[in-house]
Amino acid sequence: MPTPIDPWLPALPPFLVALAVTIGSVPVFRWLSFRVGAVAWPGGRHLHDRPTGRLGGFALLFGMVAALATFGRGIVSWVEIVGIATAVTVLLAIDDRFDLAPWTKLLVQTALGLVVAAGFGITITTIHLSFTDLSLGWLAIPVTVGWLVGMQNSINLLDGVDGLAAGVVGIVAAILMIAAVDRLGRSPDQASVILLCAALIGACLGFLVFNSAPARIFMGDSGAHLLGLLIGVIAIVGVAKTTAALALFVPVVALALPIGDTAFAIVRRRMAGRSAAEADTRHLHYRLLALGLSPRETAVTFYLVTAILGCLGLAIYGHRKILAVALVLLGVGLGLLVWRVRRRRPLGRPAAERLG
Repeated sequence: MPTPIDPWLPALPPFLVALAVTIGSVPVFRWLSFRVGAVAWPGGRHLHDRPTGRLGGFALLFGMVAALATFGRGIVSWVEIVGIATAVTVLLAIDDRFDLAPWTKLLVQTALGLVVAAGFGITITTIHLSFTDLSLGWLAIPVTVGWLVGMQNSINLLDGVDGLAAGVVGIVAAILMIAAVDRLGRSPDQASVILLCAALIGACLGFLVFNSAPARIFMGDSGAHLLGLLIGVIAIVGVAKTTAALALFVPVVALALPIGDTAFAIVRRRMAGRSAAEADTRHLHYRLLALGLSPRETAVTFYLVTAILGCLGLAIYGHRKILAVALVLLGVGLGLLVWRVRRRRPLGRPAAERLG
């Protein structure tokens, strides 16, 4: 794709198309969720108090596909990306309806990763270190599959509070887009990454119109795995082509909170003699709810931390413009949120009681 005069202007059309199509699609899939029985019922680990449809992932998919089909023809792998995005959404929608066993979902995640790496040739081939470039050789495929499976599970486990996963992924996509804009002059193919990120941001924001607390629809496993896979693929097809260590470092740092929470959950469950895939209510977002934060405040806390960590990742990546100001403002915002919660009466008692 040719380098645009203004790197931000080409991002606007795919953003707007993904935003509009996602917003328009949500009511359709909310209705369809109840028709096919893909519904999350109140009780157990669920904090909502009314039946809520779980097929919101299709609205996210429609927004992305519409944007890529309209503006993404210049992206070398756009057909493959649309294909794998459709596959992950359809396959995991089966889980939203029938609640598949954890090992079945892991097989699906691994198979999708293999299709991306071995089938489409989208792989992490080289890791750039400060002193050398390390070629992965035959390890490129297993490393790529592990990366994509990890991204899917991190976002899926993050999806426990209204608006949390979509908002965090939207912020990470914005961080990746800034990194791509920063490298656009030296690497014109970053224009493709900007377009992909813009479409993903638009889909996430459009979904948040209906998914912010109190949510009227959930993205389900289909949507969470879709977002995780897209973030993983965008990192690979984007700046990872030149400096993989830093390219993957940016989303890893931005997602440090959910990734760390996922890793700790696996260790915690194994030490207790339970399956690593067994669900519980000890994830960080549940603990914040139990401490008294509302679902909306919990989501905002994650947004702020993700943005702060993303700015740190960009600073290490080399994009230092106005980052100091951004970090100060975000830190002040997080401090004000904590101060507000500490000054008022705890509102999380019912949630804490339900979480045990």
